[in-house]
Amino acid sequence: MTDDDDSNPPLMATYKHLLDSHPHRLDVDDRTTTMDDDHSSSRCVLPVIDLASLQHATAEQCRASIVGAASEWGFFQVTNHGVPQALLDQLHEAQVGVFRRPFQRKVREPLADFSPDSYRWGTPTATCLEQLSWSEAYHIPMLISDDEAAAAAAAGDKTTRLVIEEVSTAMSKLALQLAGILVADLRGGGEDDEDGDEEDMVTRCTRNTCFLRLNRYPACGAASGAFGLCPHTDSDFLTILHQDGVGGLQLLKAGSWVAVEPNPGALIVNVGDLLQAWSNDRYRSVEHRVMASASRERFSVAFFLCPAYDTLIQPRCSTGGGGAPHYKSFTFGEYRNQVREDVKLTGRKLGLQRFRLQQELQGGGPL
Repeated sequence: MTDDDDSNPPLMATYKHLLDSHPHRLDVDDRTTTMDDDHSSSRCVLPVIDLASLQHATAEQCRASIVGAASEWGFFQVTNHGVPQALLDQLHEAQVGVFRRPFQRKVREPLADFSPDSYRWGTPTATCLEQLSWSEAYHIPMLISDDEAAAAAAAGDKTTRLVIEEVSTAMSKLALQLAGILVADLRGGGEDDEDGDEEDMVTRCTRNTCFLRLNRYPACGAASGAFGLCPHTDSDFLTILHQDGVGGLQLLKAGSWVAVEPNPGALIVNVGDLLQAWSNDRYRSVEHRVMASASRERFSVAFFLCPAYDTLIQPRCSTGGGGAPHYKSFTFGEYRNQVREDVKLTGRKLGLQRFRLQQELQGGGPL
C-alpha cells in the first residue's frame, strides 16, 4: 500500500525529507537486516515457557524459568497463557477492519468512543529518520465510563469494543499473574507472602491505570527503509504482546540487534522500566525496535501493565536490604513527565538513566 490508499496515513508525503536525507538503509547502518530479508544473520528464538506447568508438580521449575528469563533476557514467550486463540483471532480481524477505515475518519472519530485522541501516526517530533516510527496506532486507556459504552453501542462499534475489552481483561489477568511471580521471587518467598514494610506495587496496577495499544506498521518501500517503531524501552511494569507472523521485532542483546523469530502461537512478555528500577536491576527492561517491512504490513497488539501515577518506585534493596540502591526513588507520574520532556527537548527517550544514582553512573552501572 502507498499513501494513495485513502486508509493510509500520509507517511511518505509527510516524512519524505527525512527519508531522502538518509544516505544508507537503516538496517545496513545497524549491521542487521529486516525480518523479510532471508539473509538476516542475527536471529534469536526467545525462551518459551509453558504456563500449564504452574498447575502441576513442576510449578516451582516454571516460576524459576520465568524469573531466569526476565533476569537474563528481559523478554520471553508464554504458551497456555489463558488468552484464547479464537479471541486473539477475533481481535486481529477487528483490528484490520479498524485500520482499513479512511484516514480522515480515523483522525476525526474515536474508536468505539474509547478516547477522542487515541489515534496516532508517525512521529510529530522527529527531526531525523532515526526518530521516526513508520506506524499508526490506537492507544486505548482501559478506564471507560457507562456513557462512553452506550455511545459506542449506538455508533455500531459494540462488537469491536467487546472484543477489545475481553482481550484486555485476559491479558491483564496474565500480566498480574506473571508480575506476582516476579515480585514473589524478589521477596524470597511464595506469591502469598506478606511484606509489611513495603506496599506491593502489583496491587496498584488496576484496570483503571492500564492501556491496550493496537498497532499497524505499513510497508515502507523507501530506499532508506524505516523503523516501524524506534528503538526504546517500555515505561511500564510489564508488557504482553501478540504479533502476527510477518516479523520485524528486534531486541538489543550483548550490544547487537537480533531479530526475534515470530511465533503467532505464543504471547511475548517483556519487562518494563518500572520493574527494572523497582527490582534494582534484577530484571531487565531491554531496548527493542520494529523494522518496517519493504513489502508487507504488520499488526500487533500490546497490553501495558501500569500502576497509578502516584505509585512510588523505590529500589527493592533500599527497603529490604541486600545492597545499595541503583536508582533514586520516583513516582510513575514523575517518570512519565520526564520522558515526555526528554522527547520534546532531545527527540528521544532517555529513560532510567535520568534516575540512576551518580555512583552507578561513575561505576559504569550493572547493565
